[in-house]
Amino acid sequence: MFSWLGKTASSCLSPMSRYAPMSKDDDQGSGGEDDALLWSKDLEKHSHGEFSFAVVQANAVLEDQSQVETGRHATFVGVYDGHGGPEASRYISDHLFNHLILYFDDFVAEIYVLWQFGNSVHHDEPLNVRLAQENGAMSEDILRNAFSETENGFLTLVRRAYAIRPVLAAIGSCCLVGVIWKRMLYVANLGDSRAVMGCSDRSNRIVAEQLTRDHNASMEEVRNELTNLHPEDSQIVVMKQGVWRIKGIIQVSRSIGDAYLKMPEFALDPSFPRFHLPQPLQRPVLRADPSIVTRRISGNDKFLIFASDGLWEFLTNQEAVEIGIARRLLVSALQRAGRIRQMPYEEIKKLDNGVRRHVHDDISIVVVFIDHEMLDGDEAAVPEQSVRGFVDSVGPSNFNFS
Repeated sequence: MFSWLGKTASSCLSPMSRYAPMSKDDDQGSGGEDDALLWSKDLEKHSHGEFSFAVVQANAVLEDQSQVETGRHATFVGVYDGHGGPEASRYISDHLFNHLILYFDDFVAEIYVLWQFGNSVHHDEPLNVRLAQENGAMSEDILRNAFSETENGFLTLVRRAYAIRPVLAAIGSCCLVGVIWKRMLYVANLGDSRAVMGCSDRSNRIVAEQLTRDHNASMEEVRNELTNLHPEDSQIVVMKQGVWRIKGIIQVSRSIGDAYLKMPEFALDPSFPRFHLPQPLQRPVLRADPSIVTRRISGNDKFLIFASDGLWEFLTNQEAVEIGIARRLLVSALQRAGRIRQMPYEEIKKLDNGVRRHVHDDISIVVVFIDHEMLDGDEAAVPEQSVRGFVDSVGPSNFNFS
């Protein structure tokens, strides 16, 4: 097993060997270099270290969306795993981060107004405003509000287009967000994308700590939760083709979108058999309130993996943290998928998008490495940029908390 010295990746070793050993799959070659549906970025800078990013498309249209926003004092990661179509995940990618920024700005502005109201004599900027900006105005409430505004905005879009394109009511997305603010980590989740921390133990080995809870009917606790919330509905969760599904249709219990499972006005008729409910919806069966984890980053925390469920279908949490680079994680998952389907990865690469979905799902992975010297130090010279997965879009970010 490898050693952790608390240094940034750029301090030693070559880019692809800084954080993790070569996996067994890498020893076999087939690194994905000629995979036309695989995109990656290795070791870009963020305010507290570096990150790597990888995405592979399997569906006819990519339903995953993902982004990293880097600022002077904060880092934002979003992984949005769409289902039924790409519209919900695209909407989240275009709006959730902006809502987060607006709510943060409103919070600081409110503090400032309250200070001014209570002070008739003008003097230097109030201490509580500076503290809000510099020491952690990010909060769970800000995250919840950003999720709520995004859900409401997408449902409004569905409502406006419903008469023309009712299938939008059956489109939704899981939503996984992480924010690093100084030494604080905030992770919010809807659905079964997952965030896992790679931590060093007393023997300096890397061990996995799952930070999020999977909102998936395959989990007994989720089935029990649904049964308790809907005691009148004996069909709230049913086994269908060997898989537990909510109303026999969907596995995830929380999402953005999926309006037809939240409001009776969006019910789809029998011309949409996959999404048709035989009985009218009495109340929402899916939720859009995220599970949120807040924790202070400790000296043993080395990196975070944010990934859609397509990765976790093939790798355990521990296997993932022992690999630790986004592109390697992706290639390892694809090779594992090939072995299960008895199809070498070299053959998977030749499949067209759409056909490839029979082997694996769209997969998005962001690995965020934590440099503790940067966490404890002064403002670092980090580019304020917005990186969108797969589309290879890099531009300026407005994540300029100061």
